[in-house]
Amino acid sequence: MFAQGTMGPGLAIDPAGDTVVAPSAGTVASVFPTGHAIGLALDDGTELLIHIGIDTVGMKGDGSETLVKTGDHVEAGTPLIRFDPAKIRAAGLSPITPVIVLNDENARVAFS
Repeated sequence: MFAQGTMGPGLAIDPAGDTVVAPSAGTVASVFPTGHAIGLALDDGTELLIHIGIDTVGMKGDGSETLVKTGDHVEAGTPLIRFDPAKIRAAGLSPITPVIVLNDENARVAFS
């Protein structure tokens, strides 16, 4: 789904740390019960999905801790989820983290 862009345009991050932070100010739209993904509605109207790792849903939250809840307003840099990349790798999975724009198929995703 991610590689083909089925959900929308995005990018994949090879995490250097253990904490996902908000890329911009917005509201937490959804927190997956397994702690492996979070949806954000940014203040500019952009809707994002941040998905920690590839195929990590099967870990059922093992190694991740959600730091916010649905409805919370966050600022850029607010910690959202803490995860254990070593535990993901030990499960034979990749910690590569896709960030997908859900509501604009023509969005251009870039870091500044």
